[in-house]
Amino acid sequence: MKKILVTGASGFVGSALCQTLISRGWPVTGSVRVKSAPFHYASGALNASTDWSAALDDCTCVIHLAARVHVMKEAAADALAAYRAVNVDATMQLARQAAAAGVRRFIFVSSIKVNGEASGKHPFRASDAPAPCDPYGQSKMEAEQQLQAFAATSGMELVIVRPPLVYGPGVRANFQRLMELIKSGWPLPFGAVGNQRSMVALDNLIDLLLVCCTHPKAPGAVLLVSDDHDVSTAELVRMLAAPMGRRARLLAVPTSLMRVAAAAIGKSAQADRVLGSLQIDVAPTKRLLDWHPPVAMQAALNQTVTDFLNHIKS
Repeated sequence: MKKILVTGASGFVGSALCQTLISRGWPVTGSVRVKSAPFHYASGALNASTDWSAALDDCTCVIHLAARVHVMKEAAADALAAYRAVNVDATMQLARQAAAAGVRRFIFVSSIKVNGEASGKHPFRASDAPAPCDPYGQSKMEAEQQLQAFAATSGMELVIVRPPLVYGPGVRANFQRLMELIKSGWPLPFGAVGNQRSMVALDNLIDLLLVCCTHPKAPGAVLLVSDDHDVSTAELVRMLAAPMGRRARLLAVPTSLMRVAAAAIGKSAQADRVLGSLQIDVAPTKRLLDWHPPVAMQAALNQTVTDFLNHIKS
């Protein structure tokens, strides 16, 4: 196999993906803003003028992870324009140059936020009408649509993957904060939360991306991915507490009361992510690619907690 270009190679998913490719003997170039490893290509800032030509040399497949990710405290005056510059314009610049360089397959890692923030009574499917609720999800949807139109005329094979929350060793942000709270022993008010949420372990997402590189049925597909094991927030706390050797301390606070309290302090969006449901129907992906998540959720959570505890000790 010729080289695979992985953009966003220094990120949470990208760094692990590159290491997996290298360990399996797959030639890889990792695109980053500032070069820090021998296999890296320094792309600089991502925009409609980024020159990818050197990185695309002798590449047969691109896995495009680089993006302006969801920002909790937005500082840009025009958030949608800021997201579009990276997630749409830079993506299309890469796609056009990839096709011109003879790249056969382009794998775009999008987001379940294209579907929306809450799945309601039925799990999200790729066939659902897009319903993004924020500028990040909007930009990812626009990138998908423009890539699909380009693939139809260029002949380059396109695969779109929409992951939900990704966790694993090295995870940060809200997932790390949840582990810190559980380790602290403080009671958490999630005992009465009966929601259902889909997530995907880092190893499972990487495994699917590698399948997408070569599977003959992947081109043209929009693939939703998860661990195929949905959990409530309360169940997630229990599953994280177990490898810490702690008992989950959960208080049965009514969700309606927590939502009122969150709204009073301007945290309704954060409350929705903890209290609401976001389920994914991964069955179509499994059928199409004959794929199954190789790592069970509890095993992946154990690995995540072990890495978290090791970093605290070091």
